[in-house]
Amino acid sequence: MLSEKRRTLLALNGVGLLFSAVASGWIYFFFLLGAIDLWPIVTDVPVSIPGDRRAWNMAHLEGITNGTLFIAIAFATRFVRLSARGQSWLFWSTLAFGWFFTLPAIANAIFGTRGLEFGGGPFPGDVLINNLIFLSGWPAVIGVHISFGLLFWGMWQHYRHLEDGA
Repeated sequence: MLSEKRRTLLALNGVGLLFSAVASGWIYFFFLLGAIDLWPIVTDVPVSIPGDRRAWNMAHLEGITNGTLFIAIAFATRFVRLSARGQSWLFWSTLAFGWFFTLPAIANAIFGTRGLEFGGGPFPGDVLINNLIFLSGWPAVIGVHISFGLLFWGMWQHYRHLEDGA
């Protein structure tokens, strides 16, 4: 089981990712409207927000998905049996995948890139920024596989050590 402090930090980071979803969601909303319109406070203030609909939708949903997943993992780790080293790997790999999937998605929306292929591939946008976003995705890709593998292994170990009975 992860320590109470680490479980709390995972849940807290989940809330942080949900805040990023709220922030990118507001930008997405203003992008769709082409204006800041918060009637009756502010109405029809024209804005020109770069990016496209797909990218802003992705940025918003990455924060929601990863934030919710962090909170779920924080609670699920009560059923995980790992060594101290395994717990550390689980904690840090989870943080890596959540933030390194979410922040680059927001950057892609802002800069009009995709970050899916080194050199930009068939997608538009600044190649240098695309390459930096692409490279920042590797900790996420590696982290998600480590995290989910350790979650499965740790839960299996927990299950194996339970007493038989109803």
